[in-house]
Amino acid sequence: MGGIGVDHAFLALERELAVFLRRARAASGELAREVHPELESAAYGLLMRLEDAGPQRATELAGFVGVGKATMSRQLRALEGLGLVTRAPDPADGRAFLVELTEEGRSRFRAVRGARRARYARRLAAWERSEVAELARLLHRLNAEQEADDRGQTARAAQE
Repeated sequence: MGGIGVDHAFLALERELAVFLRRARAASGELAREVHPELESAAYGLLMRLEDAGPQRATELAGFVGVGKATMSRQLRALEGLGLVTRAPDPADGRAFLVELTEEGRSRFRAVRGARRARYARRLAAWERSEVAELARLLHRLNAEQEADDRGQTARAAQE
């Protein structure tokens, strides 16, 4: 076989990311069910965003998770139906609504997030703090570069 050689470092990275992502998807489903037995796994990320960033417009949430308005509307209706989020008029624009966690949603989410963080701490207990910090730094860099790439693709698509 001729052509481009195989970079074993990138192959190893691809393999490890695939395993990590497969486990993360499975964990997301488990975490969602811990928050509420009827919660879809994709909605866990919405709850995390609302907890971290506070009230958001549906369009902001859709942009953050990379879904369309119709998908976001469906997910938010489901979350409202479960009593985990509520919508209130946006004081800055009376035509728009802000989505925020209900007290029940916040309480359930925080309990599950706390348990998840405790599992991470147990799993990484043998690691040096500097190793944990380095992993977080590298993942942040990877995520930031991906977000910048995504924004660039969105901007190019809008121009076409």
